[in-house]
Amino acid sequence: MMNEREMELMEFIERREYLRLRKELSEMNEVDVASFLQELPAEEAAIVFRMLPKDLASDVFAEFETSMQHHLVGVMTDKELYDVVNDLAVDDAVDMLEEMPAFVVQRVLKAADPAMRKTINLFMKYPEDSAGSIMTPEFIGLKANMTTGEAIEYIRKNGEDRETIYTCYVMDEKRVLIGVVSVRTLLVSKDDVLVSEIMDKNVISVVTETDQEEAANLLKKYDFMSLPVVDKENRLVGIITYDDAMDVIEEETTEDIERMGAVEPSETPYLKTPVSKLAKNRIVWLLVLMVADMISGGILERWQEAFAAMPILISFIPMLTDTGGNAGGQSSTLIIRSLAMKEIELSDWIKVWWKEVRVALVCGVILASINTVRIWIMYPGQIMVGITIGIAMICTVLMAKSVGGILPLIASKLHLDPAVMASPLITTIVDAGSLLIYLNTASALLHI
Repeated sequence: MMNEREMELMEFIERREYLRLRKELSEMNEVDVASFLQELPAEEAAIVFRMLPKDLASDVFAEFETSMQHHLVGVMTDKELYDVVNDLAVDDAVDMLEEMPAFVVQRVLKAADPAMRKTINLFMKYPEDSAGSIMTPEFIGLKANMTTGEAIEYIRKNGEDRETIYTCYVMDEKRVLIGVVSVRTLLVSKDDVLVSEIMDKNVISVVTETDQEEAANLLKKYDFMSLPVVDKENRLVGIITYDDAMDVIEEETTEDIERMGAVEPSETPYLKTPVSKLAKNRIVWLLVLMVADMISGGILERWQEAFAAMPILISFIPMLTDTGGNAGGQSSTLIIRSLAMKEIELSDWIKVWWKEVRVALVCGVILASINTVRIWIMYPGQIMVGITIGIAMICTVLMAKSVGGILPLIASKLHLDPAVMASPLITTIVDAGSLLIYLNTASALLHI
């Protein structure tokens, strides 16, 4: 839904007051401009985009969704494409091209100047989801033998087009990363002091092949504005900025949430995703879970005679299986989060299991006590049924929390996303286990 300012911009478009429209858009933040243009029909958005000043156009283009970027590349002239591509930050250009069809990539690379093309090709060789794929080469690199005065003058001359100037990285003659210094430290130091004397030699960095989520978590952990990325020889090749790290964390969190809901991740916004793709992303897991649920059906089928002898037992099945699924889901959610936040490791599995066992015993005894008393009150004379349900409840919660706590760790050990072992799959496994516990307990205590 458009706000008041966007409604006013729409009126300018309808009245064809393009000069006023251009002036208003020029005064807006690029994120807001991109958001407004994406609400317009594609052809109209392309017309308005062409009115934007050159510097603003490239910033707005970087904020567009991939589908809008694809459309604009298709309608731009070679000159327009050249102006936009060569004014983009390298990491934004690489992010865009990774989502584009091959023929679009070829046209964009053809439009880029030789230096930009070389840098883009270099960055696109890094593994997907690696630190190298999200870094930018636009950083301030200083030499160790510079004086602070020379360093400040260098920043003045070269800082305008850099991603950030607040943190500067110090290299030797072979571009090996040897230190880091802030602009604040440079400004408060005397002009004739060498950078090597005031730099911090304890530099935290990642290599180009480091997983992007690990790099983003490092940035977040240490509250850095940027994180240096080096090659295998420790030569500085780029930096990851805080905004890029936040994008990675949002992307990874979204993927985890989708996998926890038994849905294959998709980068396309929900309303713009075709029904066929949504169905494709869901059907595989639905089939897997449906087949797994057949196990529960098979267990119930084997105990038909017991149910015929004591029909009251059937009424407690949903309560036990749902409680088990909920208990397992609680544990798996906490363990998956702890794994993602690096709070626990695979070697902690015994500690995790023992903690879940103790939590399960406390929760199981409370739930079992309440249900046993309820059954004694609602079904006079069915004392053994109440005891059976109570014992089955404790064992079910114990089993569910053990499974929910350990399965994500097993997934991590097998190099799978722990989020796969979330509520839907845990619930399906626990349902079958709950039935086996319940029915075998009933058989032993009630002699059916």
